[in-house]
Amino acid sequence: MYEPKNFDSLLGTEGFSEQLLKNHFTLYQGYVNNTNKVAEILSTLLKEGKGDTPQFAELKRRFGWEFNGMRLHELYFGNLIKGGKGLEGGKLKKQIEQDFGSYENWEKDFRATAAMRGMGWVILYYDPMAKRLFNVWINEHDVGHLSSAVPLLPIDVFEHAYMIDYGLKKADYISAFIKSIDWQAVEKRFDKATK
Repeated sequence: MYEPKNFDSLLGTEGFSEQLLKNHFTLYQGYVNNTNKVAEILSTLLKEGKGDTPQFAELKRRFGWEFNGMRLHELYFGNLIKGGKGLEGGKLKKQIEQDFGSYENWEKDFRATAAMRGMGWVILYYDPMAKRLFNVWINEHDVGHLSSAVPLLPIDVFEHAYMIDYGLKKADYISAFIKSIDWQAVEKRFDKATK
């Protein structure tokens, strides 16, 4: 059984109202609950010999949506911190500069990708096979991920992540997000991916 993580320490983060964050935490908890429910039902159906039913097939497909919704929100909330923590001159900064030319170029690319029309996620991924970084648009929780790549920094660009506070001003939400990044958390993910 998965347990929802507590992200209440983010309450009071500049650019994110309490109502927005509490609603978002509730949505995340729904993904945790549904991941558990779907896993339990799938297990029961299999035990009952119903692995060849349409219900089993549809729930098997649904599992990726719920699980990734849970995990992506954990990564998202986990890379935010009140006041933000800047990117130091470590391995990740060097990799960003190598792959994008500069931090500023990376940020321009990340902002432009996040500002695209549509809903979904934008994720800074590390491909350990090619040893390079990509900013990637993910249309749904379970569609568009780069196989074997490691998600380092996701931003949720579904409307629930910003509409209460920003309405249609998605660029202002992206700015608030960038100011609140905990680059130390992102660096830890990168260090783990490069070991």
